[in-house]
Amino acid sequence: MFLPLMVAGGVLLVALGARTWWHVLVLGVGAAVAAVAFERWAAGGLLPVAAPLLALAAATWVVGGVVLHSGHAFYALSVAGPLAVPQLPRHRGAAAVVLIAVVGVVGAVAVATAPGAFIGDLITFLLVPTGITAVITGLMFPNKRFYDVVADLERARGQEAELAVARERVRFASDLHDIQGHTLHVVKLKVALAEKLLRADVDRAEQELREVRALVADTITQTKELAHAQRRLNLSAELENAKNLFEAAGITVAVTRGTEPDPRAGELLGQVLRETTTNVLRHAEATRVEVTLSATGITITNDGAPRTPLPPLRGLSTLRDRLAADGGTLSAALRDGRFTTAATLPTGPRRRPR
Repeated sequence: MFLPLMVAGGVLLVALGARTWWHVLVLGVGAAVAAVAFERWAAGGLLPVAAPLLALAAATWVVGGVVLHSGHAFYALSVAGPLAVPQLPRHRGAAAVVLIAVVGVVGAVAVATAPGAFIGDLITFLLVPTGITAVITGLMFPNKRFYDVVADLERARGQEAELAVARERVRFASDLHDIQGHTLHVVKLKVALAEKLLRADVDRAEQELREVRALVADTITQTKELAHAQRRLNLSAELENAKNLFEAAGITVAVTRGTEPDPRAGELLGQVLRETTTNVLRHAEATRVEVTLSATGITITNDGAPRTPLPPLRGLSTLRDRLAADGGTLSAALRDGRFTTAATLPTGPRRRPR
């Protein structure tokens, strides 16, 4: 945005300060150096070309000030130097002192060799160039810190966006696991049961296969809803589904229901119930399951848990993180062959972003 102003300033400087073609050439090179330095600084790529630009800027000041006696020739060095010095990885303070000293020394030599009045030349070649360079250099240091803070904020914002995407991917994968993993395991059980009943009880076998077809169709619907961010679990439906699955597997179910939780809590507790149901059917040889439901929590206890350590239950670990985000807790304990999963939520859990 400021580059056209820099170019216009350089052209104006050449127009005001040039008295011969040599002046046009030297001041034109200085204006070009200043414009290139500013463009590279704005693009964040000044350091790789800083050395040749500073050498050209210093040369234009030496030739323009000492040889051509042009007070405008310090322009390039007063622009390129303050832009480059704060970008250095180290020794920035020393570099700033050297820059101001170079401008001052060349200006002093120009004063000593100038044919004009001493006071006028002192102001034109020494005080003004040195003062302007010092002021601009001093201003560029806090400017550099400001832009560093802005860059850090941009990086942090980018990292936060990446984390949000990663969290959403994990959530989506977890939900997909809830749907597909649960369904596939239940389909496996029902197909095995239908296979056993195929000769002994054809009607019951056909019923099991119809339930498998309905379950697959429901899973397809849930997967589509998940893909369109429309999936919501219904705790009552999940409770009835779990009861039917346990009974189909020959497991006695006892359900104790208290006050119904609100929809948000019901969705989270329904996820816990679904995951626990899958774990019981997959890992335990249960004969009885007890489910206790309240407005703020759910407890599922089953017998037939293996005496050996259970394999890692990754689904419960993911759900524990979800409940923690809503201020809730999830615990799992194995004792005397009984495995208990308990989830609690505070009254009116805060809504997580989905």
